[in-house]
Amino acid sequence: MAVRGIRGATTTDEDSEAAIIQATTELLARIAHENTIHPDDIAAAWFTTTPDLTSEFPAAAARQLGWGDVPLMCAHEMGVPASNPRSLPRCIRVLLLVNTNVPTSAIRFVYLRGAEKLRATA
Repeated sequence: MAVRGIRGATTTDEDSEAAIIQATTELLARIAHENTIHPDDIAAAWFTTTPDLTSEFPAAAARQLGWGDVPLMCAHEMGVPASNPRSLPRCIRVLLLVNTNVPTSAIRFVYLRGAEKLRATA
């Protein structure tokens, strides 16, 4: 079995605990659904937020989803100027490290709420 990285990102309309939890929950549920992931398959999850999100840790949403045994980490993204095409305000990103037999070519990354532009310019 290999460890594969699964990426995803989303945005929020505001910097609030509720908005961060809701957006992160939506993102994680969609990634899990698209890739048929069970929490026991996840080796670790790394979350980042843009510096304008400070009201809650995105990892709190994972805990609420029942990911109690998954190692979680949160950090801030670099403060890249807004003129950069990969800069997106109020953005939550995640990298899941997942134990799976699925080939890399079959992994589905998920970008929601305007974060799709990150893939178009990456």
